[in-house]
Amino acid sequence: MKPSQAVQQRRGTDIVVTSAGVLHPAATTVAELDRVLRRGEPALRATSVPGSGGELAIPAAHLDAFDLRSWAQDHCDDPPSRRRLRRVASRATLPVQTACCVALSACTAGRLSSAEARDTSVVIAGNNLALTHQSRTATAYAADPSVIRAGHLLDCFDTDALGAVGEVTGCGGEGWPIGGSSAAGALALIHATRMVATGQSPRCLVVAPVNDLSPVEISAFAKAGAMARIAADGDATAACRPFDESHDGFAAAHIAAAVLIEPASQAYRRGIRPLGRILGSGTGTDGRRGTQPDTDGQIRAMRTALSDAGLAPSDIDYVNAHGTGSAIGDDSEAAALSAVFGAGEGAVTEATAAERAVTEATAPEEAAVEGPWINSTKALLGHGLGAAGLVEAVATLLQLTGGYCHANPRLAKPVRADLRFVTDTITGVPLPAGLSNSFAFSGINACLVLGRTTEEDSP
Repeated sequence: MKPSQAVQQRRGTDIVVTSAGVLHPAATTVAELDRVLRRGEPALRATSVPGSGGELAIPAAHLDAFDLRSWAQDHCDDPPSRRRLRRVASRATLPVQTACCVALSACTAGRLSSAEARDTSVVIAGNNLALTHQSRTATAYAADPSVIRAGHLLDCFDTDALGAVGEVTGCGGEGWPIGGSSAAGALALIHATRMVATGQSPRCLVVAPVNDLSPVEISAFAKAGAMARIAADGDATAACRPFDESHDGFAAAHIAAAVLIEPASQAYRRGIRPLGRILGSGTGTDGRRGTQPDTDGQIRAMRTALSDAGLAPSDIDYVNAHGTGSAIGDDSEAAALSAVFGAGEGAVTEATAAERAVTEATAPEEAAVEGPWINSTKALLGHGLGAAGLVEAVATLLQLTGGYCHANPRLAKPVRADLRFVTDTITGVPLPAGLSNSFAFSGINACLVLGRTTEEDSP
């Protein structure tokens, strides 16, 4: 039984990602994102953190040159929509502006009528979105309380993104802001899928705005050892190395994404071939506070997602790992992936560097690692925090449909030898089903099983 048939038989509904919108310094459309992934080169540059005396240089992908008016002129062909976008969001925070842009892109590509938009629910992914704005406002208030304007009542709450997206797109169904730190994008997509699958909403627009960290949060991440740093003579594109033994942290990124999900029949009725299918999901918490990942919790979430999709580990051809580039996070996820997809799919085992060296020296040259291909999109785009899970779901679907796996740049010495990591870009491979992982502080684990569409899925 095909993965899509399994989920359709169980749920009675084939849930698809009809369309998407993305925004990143290197990609302002889904087609551009596809090209960035296929090229396999990190879109990162060195950035000095304000207030650090120029001593803290990090690899990052920030929307420093983003301008709402320019984006509207370049990407919005409908004059009334362009005017509405400017009117609603021109004075909003960067997260709200980016949310409106990607939401409008997804709705336009999904060819929603006004009546369909009115019934469309909106789920906003992420929390603590406008931290740079909050930091600047607090500093300005400390110097002169009179500078604070009444509009700050909107700017200070994440719900502003929900209202702005609704007004810009005309979507007027249920509204859900969903937090979850780095797992927010995946959690929002899981919640939206459940709403559509159970008939609570005919379709959902899932939107992940930019998470705009201030220098305060960036400095805290750096001091915690979670954020990569760049040496004075270093290369920013080489600083984020997920799953390599030399990994030392993640690269910060401004990423926004949106997807429109609905039953496949609705997309076909509008003459659209969907980007892909949502086959299953799994989520859970570790039941404890802190930043320490829990391998067992990650294993449970992946296995729950596979069970929900009616699939076995051997049915998964590709894994888009959470893979941030932090040593503790990568090692934990690699151990979990080994337990779920490794040889024997048994208990978690820790493979030391010495053990790997012996294995590599004694194993026959023709021996190949089995299991799904594994890569991390964060190596190319950076870590979008709340938006990461959503843009990586889109990246997963692009690779499944395109039959390729993007490169893992600078992955020279993998942390485990029993996993099938991608190094250089792989093309021409059949990838019917994939898994996308998202893990967050406070023990939040969320996994999505996604499936490709084929020519026979054309309207």
